Amino acid sequence: MENQKTKITAEQGKHEIFIVREFDATTDLVFQAHTQPELLVQWMGLENHKMEIPIFENKNLGAWRFIHSDENGNSFGFCGVIHETEFAKRIIRTFEFEGLPERGHVSLEFLNFEGLPNDKTRLTTHIIFKSLEDRNAMVESGMEHGVIDSYNKLDSLLSGKN
Repeated sequence: MENQKTKITAEQGKHEIFIVREFDATTDLVFQAHTQPELLVQWMGLENHKMEIPIFENKNLGAWRFIHSDENGNSFGFCGVIHETEFAKRIIRTFEFEGLPERGHVSLEFLNFEGLPNDKTRLTTHIIFKSLEDRNAMVESGMEHGVIDSYNKLDSLLSGKN
């Protein structure tokens, strides 16, 4: 799964997904866009969805919860715990979709922010799933569309075009 800017790798038989994207912005700015609620709501999620953030404790061992709503009023909740956050370097957090019939399908996400020449940033996200079935369900859900839409909106926000 790949578009010209985002590379999503999900190898057969592995419980993980890698997402790599480069941004034309400093690591400080890309990190802030991931950790400031007023910025997150401007870029995260599908193009035709709105997001609200009822909980966002951006600190080690802080909780988070995002609710995405489509144009028909359907809502989708996601939640987790931020295990570690280190400014402009990394975020380690859990992720769970609240809409499943049973809880416990939690993944662990490692977001690494790498400074590149010319004030660019490479963001590498490594997601580890509890089971191969959970990883496959995420891939089959069409998650790549949400990732690509979100990162395209983030590009616009970082460039001041939003």
